[in-house]
Amino acid sequence: MRALVIFCHPKEDSFTAGILSLVKEKLDKAGAEYRVRDLYRSNFSPVLTAHELDIYLDESLNQEPVAQDVADVKWADTLIFVYPTWWYGLPAMLKGWLDRVLVPGVAFIMPRDGENIRPGLTNITRLGVFTTCGASRWLTTFIGAPGRRTLTRGVRAICAKRCKTVFAAHYLMDSSTDSTRGTHLSNVATKMDRLLA
Repeated sequence: MRALVIFCHPKEDSFTAGILSLVKEKLDKAGAEYRVRDLYRSNFSPVLTAHELDIYLDESLNQEPVAQDVADVKWADTLIFVYPTWWYGLPAMLKGWLDRVLVPGVAFIMPRDGENIRPGLTNITRLGVFTTCGASRWLTTFIGAPGRRTLTRGVRAICAKRCKTVFAAHYLMDSSTDSTRGTHLSNVATKMDRLLA
């Protein structure tokens, strides 16, 4: 197993960083090879530039600005996202990673003659999504859970056909307690065991 973990949180002492530690512990225990892409600590620029937009459809050029990230995605058979949900969606840093790295020829094949895009991440057979949300589960669902849907539906749709997918969110994070955080970590551990089985 080769896992690429995309971690997105500005604070190294956050609960989200604690989730990352647990994910790494589970990967170590499973004997998996893994790479962690810490978007904040590596100063990843989430901005899709005018030049990148100009070359977006040119598969001979569009990977160059983010060549290492593309190489990591192609190397992996497992993608794991660890991040906070802000305004019901993905943090700008993480959304920018998707915009810049999951380009045509890498993540999907552009449509021809009115067909839909075709999957390009067929090397990804496992997808894990672990997040925290300030809002309640009810309110997040009512709004439409755009962050969760982007990853567990949008990204999942361009992975391998039977891609195993797990998701766990700690809702009402701003009023969390030691007990709720402990319960969430147990849930993440269970979901990781299922993902790695």
